[in-house]
Amino acid sequence: MKGLTWRHFDFWLFGVVVFLSIFGIAMIRSAIAGSIGLVDQVNRQMIWVGIGLVVILLTAVIDYHYWASLIRPMYLITFLLLVFIFVAGQARFGAARWLEAGSILIQPSELGKIVIILALADYFARNQDKPHDLRWIARSLLLTGGIAIWVFLQPNLSTTIVIMVLWFSMLWISGLKLKYLLLFILLAIVVAGLAYPLLQPYQKARIANFLFPDPNARHGDTYNVDQALITIGSGGWFGMGYGHGSQVQLRFLKVRHTDFIFSAMAEEFGFVGTVFIVGLLIFVILRCLRAGRLASDTFGGLIAYGFAVLIFFQTAVNIGVNLSLIPVTGLTLPFVSYGGSSLLSLVLGIGMVESVILRHKPLDF
Repeated sequence: MKGLTWRHFDFWLFGVVVFLSIFGIAMIRSAIAGSIGLVDQVNRQMIWVGIGLVVILLTAVIDYHYWASLIRPMYLITFLLLVFIFVAGQARFGAARWLEAGSILIQPSELGKIVIILALADYFARNQDKPHDLRWIARSLLLTGGIAIWVFLQPNLSTTIVIMVLWFSMLWISGLKLKYLLLFILLAIVVAGLAYPLLQPYQKARIANFLFPDPNARHGDTYNVDQALITIGSGGWFGMGYGHGSQVQLRFLKVRHTDFIFSAMAEEFGFVGTVFIVGLLIFVILRCLRAGRLASDTFGGLIAYGFAVLIFFQTAVNIGVNLSLIPVTGLTLPFVSYGGSSLLSLVLGIGMVESVILRHKPLDF
């Protein structure tokens, strides 16, 4: 039985995630070279990657059905952590999003993504035979809103959008009727209009800078995006070589180890190298979708599908920001950007996908 179980383990998925994580460490090392204040972040990321690989294997061993029994306590703990941050959290970079554990910063909103995927997968699986009417939709929205509203109030608009995208995607794959689609479009417009006045000044500035860019700007989001585009362009077809990107090494490119690591990668490895890494990310997404298709039940299928959507959306948004196709957000490039909480949430998801694929066929006794 044991041998048969691990025979179904997706070693391709695991191997690509390992490669992307190690490549991320290398890119972070190059991006922060010469920055004394960031010198510890390479070692920290190495520790997170090491922990993350263990997390994948341990989570894969655990039957994913076990998580269904933990959804309520996980949801409650995440809810309380987010409320605590809103009430007593200390603001960093204009937002209260982190809990401090010594020198380690923990971002509960990253856990919120995992909880929402599990909670919605459980909800839609348990209610798949019930009418897919407005009550069915409203209950899933309330479930999602219990986490999303507190993430929005941090303020953390980008993660709030991720959570709502996860909700709509899982609602759609679970059988949303087309007649409700127009209603959702109208609702999204109304909510966006009502939410805009509640945004923080820096969030409004990002939207304004995207819609009406100032070509003479020397600071702020317009400057950062302009430098990102210059960095990407300077890479050409094959790049300037690892550790030799002028925009990166001379520090014209800001937040180059997190939000704009895609631009740093493009300068050093060029168009060809960038396409290769993006291709690997697409491969991870496709393997998650494959796990969802092969899952033995709806709950497992929705878990795999949810994490595929998460990785796809974060990848698309991060690249879109670097290419100045959408306003600046704080979403990282999966497995490559610096960030312990983000990496752990992703590898936990990969572990759950592996658990789904390990159990997609009944075991022989």
